Amino acid sequence: MNGAPPSLHDELVQAIPNLRAFAMSLCGNAARADDLAQETLLKAWDKRASFEAGTNLKAWLFTILRNTFFSEQRKRQREVEDADGLLSARLAVPPEQLGHMHASDFMNALQQLPLDQREALILVGAEGFSYEDVAAISGCAVGTIKSRVNRARQRLIGILDMENATDFGTDRMSEAVLSHRPIARTG
Repeated sequence: MNGAPPSLHDELVQAIPNLRAFAMSLCGNAARADDLAQETLLKAWDKRASFEAGTNLKAWLFTILRNTFFSEQRKRQREVEDADGLLSARLAVPPEQLGHMHASDFMNALQQLPLDQREALILVGAEGFSYEDVAAISGCAVGTIKSRVNRARQRLIGILDMENATDFGTDRMSEAVLSHRPIARTG
């Protein structure tokens, strides 16, 4: 084998120190650099049929490594660390029967409010109107609407036997009405 050109396998093995050094310069972590170099070699071996003999193997490998690194960076930017599971717990979907029961309890409690408070609360909380818009609709002062909404929320919290507005179930409308946030519109 003295005069034979090195095989692709041999050239890949020879490129390992250069790949590790380049990977280390990109990520700054030795363990991560080793993983990145290994991933590059695996991808290169998997796509070896697309490598054109006689072209610059090192440039091809560095391109694979660089693309792999930046793809992983973009992926990591979209990921959120959730070591304690708090975020994923919020993504859980509660059973439908509880939502229905909460909505029913909420609607019953809402009907117990005086009409002026109920109207103000629904227009601000569920419909998403500003206090100013509701004041114009109702023909009264903005402060009156703010007071009605606040009294209505406090009364609902009492009727529903909650400590605060965030204790209630998962119904979107009741959550919006009780939490000072407009209902999330879909579509």
